[in-house]
Amino acid sequence: MSNIVAIVGRPNVGKSTLFNRLVQRRDAIVDSVSGVTRDRHYGKSDWNGKEFSVIDTGGYAVGSDDIFEEEIRKQVDLAIDEADVIVFVVDVEDGITPMDTEVANLLRKVKKPIFMVVNKVDNSMREDDALEFYNLGLGEFFTISSINGSGTGDLLDAVVQDLENDVVIEDKLPRFAVVGRPNAGKSSFINALIGVDRNIVTNIAGTTRDSIDTKYNRFGFEFNLVDTAGIRKKSKVKEDLEFYSVMRAVRSIEHCDVAILVVDATRGFEGQDENIFWLAEKNKKGIVILVNKWDLVEKETNTMRDFEAQVRKEIAPFTDVPIIFTSVLTKQRIFKAIETAVEVFENRKKRIATSKLNEAMLEIVKTYTPPAYKGKFVKIKYCMQLPTPTPQFVFFCNLPQYIREPYKRFVENKLRELYDFKGVPIIIYFRQK
Repeated sequence: MSNIVAIVGRPNVGKSTLFNRLVQRRDAIVDSVSGVTRDRHYGKSDWNGKEFSVIDTGGYAVGSDDIFEEEIRKQVDLAIDEADVIVFVVDVEDGITPMDTEVANLLRKVKKPIFMVVNKVDNSMREDDALEFYNLGLGEFFTISSINGSGTGDLLDAVVQDLENDVVIEDKLPRFAVVGRPNAGKSSFINALIGVDRNIVTNIAGTTRDSIDTKYNRFGFEFNLVDTAGIRKKSKVKEDLEFYSVMRAVRSIEHCDVAILVVDATRGFEGQDENIFWLAEKNKKGIVILVNKWDLVEKETNTMRDFEAQVRKEIAPFTDVPIIFTSVLTKQRIFKAIETAVEVFENRKKRIATSKLNEAMLEIVKTYTPPAYKGKFVKIKYCMQLPTPTPQFVFFCNLPQYIREPYKRFVENKLRELYDFKGVPIIIYFRQK
């Protein structure tokens, strides 16, 4: 089961700073001006062996006429609805504000684990000032300083206790998640695949609460298609669809083997498509990019080549990804898309014998040695593939600390050339021999 932690609260209490600390990256913009965070940010974090996704929401503003704040309110409501755990952040410097009270009243109706966090508590005097937050009626709270990290360990200890352990999916069939922006053609793609003969389709309750698996068995292929489109009550349709598409992608990608990213050719490869791509890459899933509605694009001699080059530029350095141009309306290349997804699935579980790996790779690294660093020469002596669900390799050498990123990419490219890991992220480690 995926675990999603949403960080909510009024504007300018330090939510983005806490988000950056949890994901250990500066992904979210931080500023003293309230309302900086309008777009949502997503990241991966882990604590005590449990992995979870973190969502940085915009500040929850009540009674504002600002069009952006109205949209932020909708998206925060949706985050609260979809998350497994909610972290409610307040500011000890300002004390309890009417907006804090409004958010607390909203959260009291939510039947999910809620952790109130009093931020900016960086000395003992402020510990005493934090006591007034008991008046919000949410019980115990955690005092932290997200800017320097104090107190976040205790918070995470409590948060992960309310997260579920990974559920082992009994069905061993490959799981292909069809993800992408709204209106890119995800549902049409699935309908085009299963609409020929519905007798071969059985609907199965999804392993997560917001996805439905469709078992596909045709032309020698058997797998589960995870539809991530449109399973939503009418009362929720007013929510921001673009935000919801990424929320849906977070859950679906975490439990798939291959993500089929459907891109609208008439709109191009946009920022939201890139966000979903990197979600899949960070989760080490196989990836196939499906450029849909290709029949609606006005074409010249090199239109396809130029479009593909632009996509690969946006997803660099991980460019070894199949890109298929299709039209689900005319069923152009839709079965090629499935064939390619199956190939990527096979690539993802590929295992290379240690003897063959050393025979090939040691000759390459001997011919193209790592550049000397500070007069030190690196000698790679042995390599092997790790017994992990996704392709991971370890190279043993005398001075691993002197291996730089360009050489790692060189080794990765050679592995891809020799063993065809198309569409699959590879992790390479250099360790002391």
